[in-house]
Amino acid sequence: MPHGSLSVPARLFLLAYDTGKDRGAGAPDLPLAIRAAVLAELAGRELVHEVDGIVTPVLGARTDDPVLDQLMELIEESRPRKWRGWITHRARSTHALVREGLVEDAYLRPGRRRVLGLFPSTHYALERAGYVEILRAEVLGAATGPTPPAEVPREDATLAVLAASGHFRALLSSRDRRHHKTRLEALAHRAGPHLPPIARALEKAVKSAEEARTNGGGG
Repeated sequence: MPHGSLSVPARLFLLAYDTGKDRGAGAPDLPLAIRAAVLAELAGRELVHEVDGIVTPVLGARTDDPVLDQLMELIEESRPRKWRGWITHRARSTHALVREGLVEDAYLRPGRRRVLGLFPSTHYALERAGYVEILRAEVLGAATGPTPPAEVPREDATLAVLAASGHFRALLSSRDRRHHKTRLEALAHRAGPHLPPIARALEKAVKSAEEARTNGGGG
């Protein structure tokens, strides 16, 4: 199914939605995965490069995509960081900008509700559940086969690898990730030479976030 003009970060955002419950589920570190997807887009366009382990931008380069350009400006203006540093640094700002774009494109609809009946909050309802169900089926197919990795579309390969590295449990369980580890590594290389180091950095950032939540909860 063609996915129109939706970017890889926007599609990754939608992959985290549970269409039955009409909310994000099973991806508590979605902002980290979204930031990794934006870095992958920039690296794929050769607008950022890894130089001696440091993410280095092409100074002054812009794309006319507000999400990509926001991060380009941040990288230019901030101290040097590695992939993992850029995955975690102010990741929620990128997450929010991608979400705003999905609202503008009518994939999400914001509404007000109260948490525990007391605290006001914004809920983003899914407007195109059928689209997301097809997208999820395509990415799951890319991650688990049977199409040879070399024949999987590069964007589908990118989505599968980032969803796995971002621990989208509603899409791929930890058992699924282990079972398809070799295939996911092949898909990362299929997506391009820039993706394997970004995926590894995302995996480490997510594991660190999970450990922090466990320790913070007394586990």
